[in-house]
Amino acid sequence: MFTGIVEILGKVTNIAPLDDSESGGQGFSITIGHAAEILGDCHLGDSIAVNGTCLTVTEFDASSFKVGVAPETLRKTNLGSLKVGDAVNLERAMNAHTRFGGHMVQGHVDTTVQILSRTDDGNAITFVFQVSDEYKDLMNYIVPKGFICLDGTSLTVIDVDDVQRTFSIMMIAYTQTRVVMPTKALGDAVNVEVDMMGKYASKGVESMIKRFLDGEEGETLVTKILDRVLAKRASA
Repeated sequence: MFTGIVEILGKVTNIAPLDDSESGGQGFSITIGHAAEILGDCHLGDSIAVNGTCLTVTEFDASSFKVGVAPETLRKTNLGSLKVGDAVNLERAMNAHTRFGGHMVQGHVDTTVQILSRTDDGNAITFVFQVSDEYKDLMNYIVPKGFICLDGTSLTVIDVDDVQRTFSIMMIAYTQTRVVMPTKALGDAVNVEVDMMGKYASKGVESMIKRFLDGEEGETLVTKILDRVLAKRASA
């Protein structure tokens, strides 16, 4: 579990293919350097979010660590487009003493969204993103003033356009210097994880409605509604 508060920017120092025994399929290992600040309490098997993607540390030294990236992760995230020298957002998994400054983030990226526009607003930047048609159902979980995690950064949604499948966020000057987003170009892919609480709430409501409609109470309610409608039409 993470908070979406990026701790430091690391730098990709090596990318190498993994064999099937390491990745469970055709994947890659990524070595990330300039990370000494978050490795003082690191252990093998620890989770570190890289651009919002929860990955497992397989090797580390004083200033760098290595993670494996499986095929499913490559399909869902922008990690497959990383190059040596690229900066990445890093956050360690939270512990019991972490100040909860962001929101509950799992590090399970839903998909990537495209940067549609960026507009300077004083010392802030407003970014607009578009969800692909394939993942349009994610718009159900993106609401104005709600949480969203972009490349591992906890941000607040400003506006939502369900028809165009777009949403916007504003990034203040402080955040701009501490995350990778401002270095990206229009059209670039950004990892997105929608608010997990919205997913749980939606699943619960859908399940409750289904059980209700499939049961006797649901049938009785539907029958009563139809009877009322037919009675009104008959008396009209």
